[in-house]
Amino acid sequence: MKTKNFLISGIVGGIVDFLLGWLFYGLIFKDTFPQPEESSETMLFIFLGCITFGLFMSYIFTQWAQISTASTGAKAGAIIGLFVGLFYNFFNLAMSSDATMQLAALDVAIGLVMGAIIGAVIGMVNGKLG
Repeated sequence: MKTKNFLISGIVGGIVDFLLGWLFYGLIFKDTFPQPEESSETMLFIFLGCITFGLFMSYIFTQWAQISTASTGAKAGAIIGLFVGLFYNFFNLAMSSDATMQLAALDVAIGLVMGAIIGAVIGMVNGKLG
């Protein structure tokens, strides 16, 4: 595995995830999804979660799939985003009385789109790093 590719593309992917989360959940769908507490600790954990997801996708792309183009990254990222969204929302529907099928479906769709964009960025960065 190219450690440099893994780390750089993973961190870039995590930053893109964080910014897309702010765009989708903090701006576009602000009134649809519950908002987190406004604290520096909350934002730190959200940021760390995003970096972890970026590194997760980057690991798959660099170690197992050798993905180094934006288009291939977008396809793989969309699939990963879909399955992670389904995984999370099925458990959320089972465990939370506030969860609805409509909200879960919207969250899965957002996860698919975000996964595709994050995957495209990670694939592109991997291709640039060679």
